[in-house]
Parts: sequence; C-alpha cells; structure tokens
Amino acid sequence: MSKIIMLGTGNGGTIDLYNTCFVVQNENGNFLVDTGGSIEIIKRLKQVDIDYKSIRHIFISHSHTDHVLGLFWYFKKISRDAMHGEISGGGITIYCNDIVFETIKEVAKHILPEKLMDAIYKVVDFKVLNDGDKYQINSTRYTFFDIKAKGTKQYGFECMLNNKKLAFLGDETLNPVLYEKIRNFDYVMHEAFCLDSEEKIFHAYEKNHSTTKSVSEVMNGLKVKNLILYHTEDSHKEQRKELYTKEAQKYFKGKVIVPNDLESIEI
Repeated sequence: MSKIIMLGTGNGGTIDLYNTCFVVQNENGNFLVDTGGSIEIIKRLKQVDIDYKSIRHIFISHSHTDHVLGLFWYFKKISRDAMHGEISGGGITIYCNDIVFETIKEVAKHILPEKLMDAIYKVVDFKVLNDGDKYQINSTRYTFFDIKAKGTKQYGFECMLNNKKLAFLGDETLNPVLYEKIRNFDYVMHEAFCLDSEEKIFHAYEKNHSTTKSVSEVMNGLKVKNLILYHTEDSHKEQRKELYTKEAQKYFKGKVIVPNDLESIEI
C-alpha cells in the first residue's frame, strides 16, 4: 500500500501550518518531496515516525525558500554520518532542475562549512532533471516534467501508485498547455492559495496561485477523480479543512481531499 504523508500543507508565509512538503511512502522506502523552509522538517519526519537518516530520495520542485531551505538543515543533521562514512545503502539522490541545483550549491557555499559540504557531496548524487526524465524510486516509476510556471522554473511529476495515476503539480496554477496531460487522472495534487471569497485579501492570482473555486472548476472539466488541495493560507485554523472542502465540492464532482499537517492519504 502506498500513501502520501503530508508533513506540511501551508504556503510560504504560514505560521500555524508548516510549508508544503510530503513523503510518498511504500514498503520499499520513503520519497521526500520538498523540505519546507526550516529545521522543522526534521521534527515533522520524527512526528510521523520517519528517521531522517532513512531518507534516500529527495525531490525539490523549485528554488523558493519554503521548498528548499529545509534541505540545508537535513544536510546539517546527516553531516556527522557522512563525515564518518556511515551513510550506507547507495547514498542519497536529490532530483531537481538546474536552477534548484545551482541554488543549493551557491547557498550551501555561504551558510555551511566547506568540510561539511565536502562530506555531503561524497554521499549525495544530484540528478539534474530535464523535462520528461524518468526515474525508478522505491520501485515506482516517476516521470518529472516542467510545469511551465510563470515564475521561477518549477517541476512536478506523475506516477502510478497502486495502479492509480497521480500527478503532483507544484505550487502554481497549472498552465493550460498541460491540461490534457492530466485529463482523467485518478489523483491530482494542486495548490489552493485561498478561498475564492478571500482572493482580494490574499491576492492569489497576482502571485500565480489559485483559489479553491478556480482550481476545482478546472479539475472538474478535466474529469479528475480525486483532488488533493494544499499550499493554503492559515487564517482559518481548525476550520480550514471544512471551509476549503465545502467550497471545492460546489465545483468539483469527484472526491476533494484537504489534508491537515501530518495527515496521511492512502492511495
């Protein structure tokens, strides 16, 4: 059985929610998707009973702070093991586009000791992605693709989990040129920055994001079966799940999933 463990579901400015990142877990291991913006990533992994040392595959979708900065705290935590040759099992693979790769190298140069990073680079293998690249991760085939973001270069992926087609679409409104790519998918993971009634408060559109209504209408037209919404604002606290689900269900005929932080989604 495969499941998605949402370590965080908030956007880049949330306080009560951790930044959006998650683990795709099956019997063959854990695949970490994005890392949030702080050392909180290590705590979140611990809270869902995942040892950070067990992470062998990491995908960073793009170079924004709320997706990449947690990686440097991960580097700090594994540095002792790396320096003492205690990373086994084939090392660690990080999948990312060229902009993310250059960002990681440049930022690390200024904030982490050279000795630490020399050890990290000996155990970390970077796979710099091109559009359409395919990799086998924990016995699952992932196809990574450019989401054609209006902002910084950003990648998503598609895969089969338990014979269900799933797409992760990063944290921007999906570019219409990719609509046909995900038509009839079983599961689609898409950002929903705010409720439609609050767009003028949070300015989702000018930030290249969606409202719950706008993404639900698009995914309904594409006959997606299950819609997973994340990367939201956090002003509604414990009412967020109810409010976002209620709005989405007005426009989307399939199943709406609005996970909380640390919640698991079985596929």
